[in-house]
Amino acid sequence: MDLLRWPVVGPFLRWRHARTSLQLVLLAAAVVIVLHGLVGPDLASTNLATVLTWVHYRGLLVVALLAAGNLFCLGCPLVRVRDWGRQLHMPRRAWPARLRGKWIGVALFAAVLLTYELFDLWALPAATAWLVLGYFAAAVVVDLTFRGASFCQYVCPVGQFNFVASTVSPLELRMRDANTCRTCRTADCVSGRKAPAGDTALRPRVVQRGCELGLFMPAKVGNLDCTFCLDCVQACPHDNIALASRVPGAELADDRRRSGIGRLVDRVDLAALVVVFSFGALLNAFLMVAPAQALQGWMEHDWGLSRASVLALLFGAGLVVLPFGLLGAAAFSTRALTGDGAPPGLVVRRFVMSLVPLATGVWAAHYGFHLLTGLLVVVPITQNAVLDLTGAPWLGWPFWRWTGLRPGSVFPLQAGLVLLGAFGSVAVVQATAERDYGARMWRAAAPWLMLTTLLAMTALWILFQPMQMRGMGP
Repeated sequence: MDLLRWPVVGPFLRWRHARTSLQLVLLAAAVVIVLHGLVGPDLASTNLATVLTWVHYRGLLVVALLAAGNLFCLGCPLVRVRDWGRQLHMPRRAWPARLRGKWIGVALFAAVLLTYELFDLWALPAATAWLVLGYFAAAVVVDLTFRGASFCQYVCPVGQFNFVASTVSPLELRMRDANTCRTCRTADCVSGRKAPAGDTALRPRVVQRGCELGLFMPAKVGNLDCTFCLDCVQACPHDNIALASRVPGAELADDRRRSGIGRLVDRVDLAALVVVFSFGALLNAFLMVAPAQALQGWMEHDWGLSRASVLALLFGAGLVVLPFGLLGAAAFSTRALTGDGAPPGLVVRRFVMSLVPLATGVWAAHYGFHLLTGLLVVVPITQNAVLDLTGAPWLGWPFWRWTGLRPGSVFPLQAGLVLLGAFGSVAVVQATAERDYGARMWRAAAPWLMLTTLLAMTALWILFQPMQMRGMGP
């Protein structure tokens, strides 16, 4: 199945302004978020900044990733603003070689999770608006200093989240025919399509950029580092790129060398990103339930710690100590059961990608809860915003009873998402063990299957607890 060959959808995606149109829609939403966050009501539940950002955006993000792919990177408004800036100043510098990894993105991803909890961003419309403005400023500064998509590839924490989660998406951009790519001499998909031979420019002029993240289509494997920007589709002179269906998560057990990435097993930074993505899913959900609130209160009262110190300890335990202990135990167990002499770190890197399907299920269950229980609240908030702005109920009087599903009714869906993710993780563990251990596959897989079961049970327990934040009680 190739969406680029579908009626209506295909022509739209092939249209050279398709991405721009999506970007303008999301840019308009960002403008609304910033303006209402700065001048609207301070109560978070009545402000579009907090509701659109922390309820709708996050929820729709995971829906898009699970239903299709990295659609929000495709329509990212940051890139639209950056492109306008590059009409005035085109950067010439390359991103520093020593920083060409995921470590900055990993650190910022963890920092966003911590900042969100520490400053109660879901309850602060103005702070949310300033965060959005800061995000735009950072993207513009980075991408007007360095060429390519440096911010997307190396810095953006939302982008890193999307890259990892999109490995379980059902669609990917890939070549249609390998022979066509093999005989291609221009590599326009990565270098960009040049102007015709009659062009008067002294140097070949790029009229359609190629992949700014350096993903050469014949060597591209899966969705990691792919923003779904469709630049390769526009640049390919042979119409040889498809937006095609695939088995979600299969790329996680594929250890082929990938364009722009290399082999997954060689990338310590990618392993660290997956660890933060996976254990961050559990930690982010845990900090919103009653037992976590009780634990924080006990640590503050009995240990005499500040809230910042308590959160620092919990994040250190959840993102460093616990992963190190659990992954290390699984790696040493695999070595003992198989007689494998590989270093424990290598064993971890072989299997750590198996955490992604389960973690994506946890993120989807968590963010889906907020989306479904608060789906309609945007309607009365918008009505109220128009009323405050114009003094007249042009969209009707705010109907504050519009909210969403009852919290208790969402749990079966949450449980289904977690169990589906756990099934995907089991499949990746099995495929990885078969790839690297052959006849010893079940002995190699056993510790990682136990770890998957433990994490899935933990996720279900967390999601079964009553929410204590954002007014989401039992």
